[in-house]
Amino acid sequence: MARVTPCIRSELLYQPVESAVSIGEIKRALSMWERLSNVTVFRRALILIGIAVLWQLYAAHLDNPLLFPTFGSVVKAFTSSIKSGDLTVHVWNSLTVLVKGYAAGVIVAILLTTLAVSSRFGSDLLATLTGMLNPLPAIALLPLALLWFGLGDLSIIFVLIHAVLWPMVLNTHSGFLSVSRTLRMVGRNSGVTGTGYVVDILIPAAFPSILAGLKISWAFAWRTLIAAELVFGQTSGSGGLGWFIFEHKNDLDIPAVFAGLAAVTIIGLLVDNILFKAIEIRTVNKWGMQN
Repeated sequence: MARVTPCIRSELLYQPVESAVSIGEIKRALSMWERLSNVTVFRRALILIGIAVLWQLYAAHLDNPLLFPTFGSVVKAFTSSIKSGDLTVHVWNSLTVLVKGYAAGVIVAILLTTLAVSSRFGSDLLATLTGMLNPLPAIALLPLALLWFGLGDLSIIFVLIHAVLWPMVLNTHSGFLSVSRTLRMVGRNSGVTGTGYVVDILIPAAFPSILAGLKISWAFAWRTLIAAELVFGQTSGSGGLGWFIFEHKNDLDIPAVFAGLAAVTIIGLLVDNILFKAIEIRTVNKWGMQN
């Protein structure tokens, strides 16, 4: 047997780096601007400030308060309406009706989607109703709501259910269909059927789509409510936020009209960035279902 001569490698001599500066900056403290730019609230606040500045400059250039009031006059009308309690009462009335209609629409959507994934008849029923009623604007049902329920909260709730139902149904059903076949088989093999199959398997797996449906349905319900109140007028107590806008439009109090519109957008921002964001952080982000 031939003798193998081991390979001898030449020795290498590594010289230590004289200074860490020569290889670049390893660690440094962030500047104040860099720290603030990493804060989402700060970045969005800058956007709002920029919009306010442009608003003020354009209104001052136009110089027509009846057509486009200044940002300062709108802020003054907004604060005075809150101090007097006029705006807060209207906002409370709107939110009370909105919660009722939104909750009813979500419940009906969940029941209808559960029926659709549980039987072939339910699936056909969902496809037929969605194709028929989803293209129908909720505002188009206002005349029928007046005839059926009269001038009151029930009419607005009926319209809100229609506005909430179909976006919620479409997103929830799409989420259910996107659940992996493997997960479905695991649930079936574990003996989970019927409502338990939907609650324990489908809803957690499809929750990102369900959450998207909740957000879209909320936006549809909020805009439909304001539009319905503009048409219905004073439905209960002192009316809602839409009635506040309509009332001040008739009085040609345009800053107050813009204050009512500002209240609509502020509530929308708060719901989206606080309520839905908290749900998203505690569910889909925590479960690793969304980046």
